[in-house]
Amino acid sequence: MSKWLMVVLLSLTSMVVAAKTPVIVVLGDSISAAYGIKEEQGWVALLQTQLNQAHLDYQLSNQSISGETTAGGLARLDGILTEQKPAVVLVELGANDGLRGLSPVEMKNNLIQILTRSQQAGAKVLVLGMKLPPNYGKHYLELFYNIFPQVATTLKVPLLPFLLEDVALKPELMQADGLHPNAQAQPSITNKVAAFLFPFL
Repeated sequence: MSKWLMVVLLSLTSMVVAAKTPVIVVLGDSISAAYGIKEEQGWVALLQTQLNQAHLDYQLSNQSISGETTAGGLARLDGILTEQKPAVVLVELGANDGLRGLSPVEMKNNLIQILTRSQQAGAKVLVLGMKLPPNYGKHYLELFYNIFPQVATTLKVPLLPFLLEDVALKPELMQADGLHPNAQAQPSITNKVAAFLFPFL
């Protein structure tokens, strides 16, 4: 066998092995897009390090965009599923719907579509829930908070009730806007997601 042919075969073998590495898509907003900090400081990047250290052969694909709503995530979803062919989809959307006072009914329907389409594409789906500041009124807050468990129960998907549970009420872990966690908060968020996610991998 010539050296040239051997190089080609080795390259093809490497491509096949690489192609088999399962992908975890993170479909989120600024909380997952490392808003206000360096990308490598964000919880998604830190989670990849934990996956590697745990010898879990998954590749994270961060498809999060600052300001994203559930409608925006749904509009991008088919393209992401086609391109990435994920084994797992982590959905972290809804906070911007709430902050903008958008319809809880539409938010719920959008999330159901996101989860359903992801499942139909063969992906395991997990939901990362969010909460809003208390100044949005009791009625709206109740409608918003109930969406995540309702959707998770209906479609039988795992739910992490509040991604920022351990950091949101600690000023030293939040940026000046009071909405986004700072770099110091990211390891805590990462550990929370890892403890939630890893048993399903």
